[in-house]
Amino acid sequence: MKTRLILLLAVIIVSACSNNQDEWTKPFNGVDLEGWKILGGEGTYSVIDEEIIGTTKGTANTFLATEKPYGDFILELEVFVDPRMNSGIQFRSAQKENGTVFGYQAEIDPSDRKWSGGLYDESRRGWLYPLDLNEAGKSAFQNNTWNKYRIEAVGDLIHIWVNDICTAAVKDSVSGSGFIALQVHGVGTKEEEGRRVKWRNIRLKTTGQKESMKEVPTSVEILNLLEK
Repeated sequence: MKTRLILLLAVIIVSACSNNQDEWTKPFNGVDLEGWKILGGEGTYSVIDEEIIGTTKGTANTFLATEKPYGDFILELEVFVDPRMNSGIQFRSAQKENGTVFGYQAEIDPSDRKWSGGLYDESRRGWLYPLDLNEAGKSAFQNNTWNKYRIEAVGDLIHIWVNDICTAAVKDSVSGSGFIALQVHGVGTKEEEGRRVKWRNIRLKTTGQKESMKEVPTSVEILNLLEK
């Protein structure tokens, strides 16, 4: 009887640990922007058919940010962007006293440069991992369709995946926590206004992240900024 009880408890513990590792939360409820706030410029955000739609306006960069900060996490979402505009996904980010948003950004770049999935440090250090460090990663993002992003931010490790292809891998410790935000890039002309970027299927893992990280291929350079 005692042996059976021990085995039963072991099964319960293993099951609980497994459930924690598989647990995802949804910061976007699919209905409205509850739990989010707009920072920066005057780009607009709306919700249609469980998608967040950001629209350009002739102002500076605009960000739809989570009200809650996140430290270690895995973020997955899908994005569909007008190929004539630029966007990005901020994480571990903050806002200066003058309103400027700064922090890590997973790039969304549908231009001929093809740096989507690179790591940029918005309003701080600039490019940390441009995709001239990962030529194979340039083929991950596809224009005029939905693209899946996965951002792994665990401790000093930052890994970005686009459509299951690793595009950036960095070790850095400048920011350990902050909000997540969806960028509508600023535009300077009337002709550039009204362009849209859409996001859907946004989910976060904040437990069991380390165990859930994907292995970075040996062909991808891991840039160690801790030594600089």
